[in-house]
Amino acid sequence: ATTAATVDSLLNVCMDAKHHKTEPGPEGQLYGQCVLWKDNACCTANTSLEAHQDQSYLYNFNWDHCGAMPEKCKRHFIQDTCLYECSPNLGPWIDQADTSWRKERIRDVPLCQEDCEQWWEDCQDAVTCKVNWHKGWNWTTGTNQCPKGAMCQKFKFVFPTAAALCEQIWSGSYRYTSQHRGSGHCIQMWFDPAQGNPNVAVAQYYA
Repeated sequence: ATTAATVDSLLNVCMDAKHHKTEPGPEGQLYGQCVLWKDNACCTANTSLEAHQDQSYLYNFNWDHCGAMPEKCKRHFIQDTCLYECSPNLGPWIDQADTSWRKERIRDVPLCQEDCEQWWEDCQDAVTCKVNWHKGWNWTTGTNQCPKGAMCQKFKFVFPTAAALCEQIWSGSYRYTSQHRGSGHCIQMWFDPAQGNPNVAVAQYYA
């Protein structure tokens, strides 16, 4: 049986990872797209600023590894970074990670259908050379480059469906669902902060 203490430990928590605060709290100066979490965040203002940089010191990750990523696509990756770094509502999906740079990661976070479909829609003509962006890059220059022999292709060929994109790109961090925004059963990457954070209730539901 899930005790109240266990439930509480899954709610309003920050994962033990590279840039996360130890516990969530208000951040007055969150930048750009991360501002949705300013009332209660696991990220600092500095992390939120870096989430918007093309060559951010957060992970030295280059979105433009196959040429410039279109802005309408990039905003989804920025939002994905903001959710990952800032959200205190991912507790039910935090899992152990065995990497040097983080002790915990997220796995199978149920993304709302609209968030996933829109991400795919806006990125289908962007170009990449890899299905799983967590591993297998050539890092010899200090930033990720396509591994030898990997061909740059449009997202729609690398990820033939929205589900393929959301579930494969970060090795299972997200799960594609048929649940809709506002259902209380799926995590929203995007929401209107004036209406409050809908993901609080989602974490409670799954906890």
